[in-house]
Amino acid sequence: MQISIFSINGPIIKTINSSSLCILEMVYVGEKKLIGEVINIDKNFATIQVYENTSGLQVGDIVKRTGNQISVTLSPGLLSNVFDGIQQPLKTIKQNYGDFLIPGSNQSFEENNKYYNIIFRVLKNDIVSSGDIFAVCSETDIIEHRFMIPNGISGKIIDIKQDGSYLITENVIIIEDEFKNIHNIPLFQKWPIRKARPFNKRIPISIPLITGQRIIDSLFPIAKGGVAAIPGGFGTGKTMTQHQLAKWSDADIIIYIGCGERGNEITQVLEEFSSLIDPKSGKPMSNRIVLIANTSNMPVASREASIYTGLTIAEYYRDMGYHVAVMADSTSRWAEALREISGRLEEMPAEEGFPAYLPSKISQFYERAGYTLNLNNTEGSVSIIGAVSPQGSDFSEPVTQNTKRFVRAFWTLDKSLAYSRHYPAINWITSYSEYIEDLSDYYEKNIDPNFLSYRQDIYNILIAEDSLMEIVKLIGSDMLPDDQKLIIEVAKVIRLGFLQQNAFHKIDTYVPLSKQVIMMKIILYLYDKLSLVIEKSIPISYILKTNIFEEIIKMKYSIPNDASNKIFESYTCIIDEKIKNIESSNK
Repeated sequence: MQISIFSINGPIIKTINSSSLCILEMVYVGEKKLIGEVINIDKNFATIQVYENTSGLQVGDIVKRTGNQISVTLSPGLLSNVFDGIQQPLKTIKQNYGDFLIPGSNQSFEENNKYYNIIFRVLKNDIVSSGDIFAVCSETDIIEHRFMIPNGISGKIIDIKQDGSYLITENVIIIEDEFKNIHNIPLFQKWPIRKARPFNKRIPISIPLITGQRIIDSLFPIAKGGVAAIPGGFGTGKTMTQHQLAKWSDADIIIYIGCGERGNEITQVLEEFSSLIDPKSGKPMSNRIVLIANTSNMPVASREASIYTGLTIAEYYRDMGYHVAVMADSTSRWAEALREISGRLEEMPAEEGFPAYLPSKISQFYERAGYTLNLNNTEGSVSIIGAVSPQGSDFSEPVTQNTKRFVRAFWTLDKSLAYSRHYPAINWITSYSEYIEDLSDYYEKNIDPNFLSYRQDIYNILIAEDSLMEIVKLIGSDMLPDDQKLIIEVAKVIRLGFLQQNAFHKIDTYVPLSKQVIMMKIILYLYDKLSLVIEKSIPISYILKTNIFEEIIKMKYSIPNDASNKIFESYTCIIDEKIKNIESSNK
């Protein structure tokens, strides 16, 4: 008997005659062949979530099996492209149907008719195994695409084509395995989005993901293969911060997942990345970016899948030996999709209506990050940076609290900082990173042996200022001794001259670690020298008259990004000269 629809509840349908279905199987629903996934089976019914608009479906419509899970096509052409949550190419859909998704359009990415110039790296009679790179092509001007033997296949190459131009659907090599089975290998792979791709082993994290943002790189770093969360209320700059990280981080490839965000934000991403030039290659930044666009007006079930679609693409490039950064904006919208689907399934709600399995879903998502030794013995990583949007800036809500359990870098965005135009609006008191110790050897060997010492001294001044500001609120700053007033003034230099960063300034938008170290050294040198001045009973009012603090704040614009240690020496001379003038005027 044919499988048919018994009931329809938004994106959730129930079917009868469903004993042949498998859990997580992809199905086609109704005459338009809407894409769906089996999420529950019992004795009488199967429950299917549909990833497209279900308007027009009727009870009795036929559901067809595919025998496969929801999968993505992995091949050249992913970079510089835009997909929805189930990897339908939006550029192709626009050309064929216009500006809006058409239910049942079923635009498969592998159906593109583009030829790629393939160079083979193996020969006939070679023995290959899963993950081995057998060919390469230039996917973009920046990234070389490396074709790998699909998982579960190994054996002897009994036939191979010559170097040349091929469609991704063409079979280019034939492999005979140890059981004499023949495998035709095309230039694309299919992989289920809910299943992590295999690797040999995880490698301990030891290399930072350098973002060029001082408050992150110097105070709260993330490692390659690490995970971080950016929680913040409306208007605090989550999307803006992720844009900066996507533009300037030293990952080879960026996967940007717009999950339930506004369409204008996705448009901004497209426009900005298309116009930006990659600092490493001089080519358009879009040549190393994949955009998963699932805006707030797209089907809610597709939003739930978009996270896994982006992760699977990231793991594919990781397997080639690339370092990939995944920007998920935002996981709160993803969790809301889980809540809506759970409600339609009539599951027992947990805190604030979210399903009871929300923590396990969040942990499974972040667990797919890591620094790995791949099947082909290359090294790659997937780093995940997820934005969290707590309603009313309430960080005690379930998504933020459960995310905090599973990430090791937590960059809290502060509403008061954002409203005062301090960006990135990361609160240095409530934020943290647990990667400091993991990265200590890298900093010592590659940046500066005293890097962590400088970082700790800078952080201690900020903590001291936070404590002093509580006193200032009660009795005013005039009642403080001069040494404590100095802490407040130096902390102001750190806040405005180091932590605050101008995304629209050609020098300040991206700052290498070498310059960050010089800036920290200058600030600490200033503090140490002025502390000696205060010890000589010279009033801080004399110091303020020199405008030395304002001059140090401006160094973020005046010091070039390729600065050497001579810049530090020149600033120490300026500071010493100012101090001499202070001491002489006091006499």
